[in-house]
Amino acid sequence: MVRVMGATKTRGPDRVWCLLWFNSPNNTNTETVNAKVKVIRENWNLKYSACFVLCPLQGNISVPHSVSIVSRSDVTPLNRLLVNHAYPGLTPQPTPPPDKLAVCVKPLHFTYNQSLQMLEFIEMNSLLGMHHITFYNDSISSTTNCILNHYLREGRVTVLPWKLDMVSQREIRTEGLFAALNDCLYRSMYRFSYVALIDMDEIVMPRHNDTIQQFIEWMGTRLNTKSTGSYSFQNAFFYLQWPDDSTLSDDPFESSLTTLRKTRRRAKLHPHKQRSKYVCRPEFVIEAGNHFVWEFVPGHGTLNVPSDAAILNHYRVCEFGGDDCVKSASVIDRTAYRYKTRLVERVKAKWTELKTECSLPDVEDAQIKKRIIKKDSVNSKLNTR
Repeated sequence: MVRVMGATKTRGPDRVWCLLWFNSPNNTNTETVNAKVKVIRENWNLKYSACFVLCPLQGNISVPHSVSIVSRSDVTPLNRLLVNHAYPGLTPQPTPPPDKLAVCVKPLHFTYNQSLQMLEFIEMNSLLGMHHITFYNDSISSTTNCILNHYLREGRVTVLPWKLDMVSQREIRTEGLFAALNDCLYRSMYRFSYVALIDMDEIVMPRHNDTIQQFIEWMGTRLNTKSTGSYSFQNAFFYLQWPDDSTLSDDPFESSLTTLRKTRRRAKLHPHKQRSKYVCRPEFVIEAGNHFVWEFVPGHGTLNVPSDAAILNHYRVCEFGGDDCVKSASVIDRTAYRYKTRLVERVKAKWTELKTECSLPDVEDAQIKKRIIKKDSVNSKLNTR
């Protein structure tokens, strides 16, 4: 089966066909088959939804070189998509490298221009043992483009163009993020052993391990994880309105990085499946969602990670607007400081290297800013962990 990511009407999707293209030594052969359109579950009941277009392969047919999706079986195709597949023909299914991990990020939009956040995100995930990050470019600034091109040359990121002819949030959810997340999931299959599906303001933070790979191995010594298809991490809000950490030095990079500035978090974590994010084995997943996996290969499921083992650090403003969130009970959580020295060194080196090439400002002017609520107005518990 060939699986194509797309978008369609949420109710009553149009019938389509798959035109399969096969390359042979002397010519190109084609075959037309009926397609099945499967609407992805997470669509918020908007007009359009991300979807899978499923093209069946009959009998012992080989994997096609490319595929066209057409509205009638007798029309000339206006598109031709290359087929990404992990192994040719009927050769045995490969095993992904055991220690290669990747990150999938939803489409960057609104002319994304947070240069320091981008560097911090890439370098922090690298410290966590992530080997590769896939981005989708709906719209980014020239500065962000310059930074990503640098990491492209290093082979550490993939940047894919992403532009849907649909109105985001009114006709389809957030630049069609569910199509992008599932596209990234399937692109990563058999290339990486685990994939984290997270946003730019989120970091999976293990409590007792230095990397995500070490965390997964550590969990395997405590629980039976043979059937685990994904590890779910509870969401912890580190609201940007809360004051910066009081122990920061005068180093401009240390005092500008969000994961070091913001150490106060909401004491109460969200339950799993509510704002949680996950790290999954891509070959065990059929349909990925934003906060949890919707469908697994039979025999696999989610392991809800205890909060004393790892959580999701989520750095953002109050989710419902205003500043009332700072009244929530809170604790100080400096787990991210395990990476402080290495993170500052890495970001500083990259910022210095790219400052002229990418027209970067002084680092103090690039930090994510939000009006900070004074300490005496924060009615919360002051615990330290």
